[in-house]
Amino acid sequence: MDDLLARLSSLDAATIYEAAGQTGMVDPGIRRAWRGARVCGPALTVSGAPHDNLMLHRAVAAAQPGDVIVATVDDELRAGAWGEILTVAAQARGITGLVIDGAVRDIEAIEKLGFPIFSRGLAIGACAKKQSGALNRPIELGGVSVRPGDLIFGDADGLVVIDRERAGAVCAAAFARREKERVMMESLRKGKTTLELFGLDGAE
Repeated sequence: MDDLLARLSSLDAATIYEAAGQTGMVDPGIRRAWRGARVCGPALTVSGAPHDNLMLHRAVAAAQPGDVIVATVDDELRAGAWGEILTVAAQARGITGLVIDGAVRDIEAIEKLGFPIFSRGLAIGACAKKQSGALNRPIELGGVSVRPGDLIFGDADGLVVIDRERAGAVCAAAFARREKERVMMESLRKGKTTLELFGLDGAE
């Protein structure tokens, strides 16, 4: 798994999405919270309640090194469900990032810590810590089903979810696609047109 993650980490979201048969694209409204953030790893899934981040605290305590916490909080965007304190706790446990269909806060401090976050928004609103939810159950994240252990990759272009059973095949296909594009770039630099290379000369 470590070798697979290292190989995937060297790719980009668009290439992985295409290699996966144009599947797994998360709603582009969920995007990186600070410039340069990238994430790649197995999902620890979390379903929480609005205005409450108890389940995120439980997720950090339950996570294994290398996990990415992938969470939903019932479309709540007025409360920052994650901040600097949870970030420090997550880094101490080896968690490699957070993807949340919700809002976060303390983002300048989190950027300085270098912890990758992808969220739907930023909000300074506070959360309670009372309501239970679910850990390691399938969730819907930005229109995509995510199961515990599925791989999630995110960069400047967006997020893509990779079925855990297909991860190896998708990775191999992504590298093949990247090589094909490298050859195409060489042809373009030598004067070929995209119409020629894509067989579009006769297109109406």
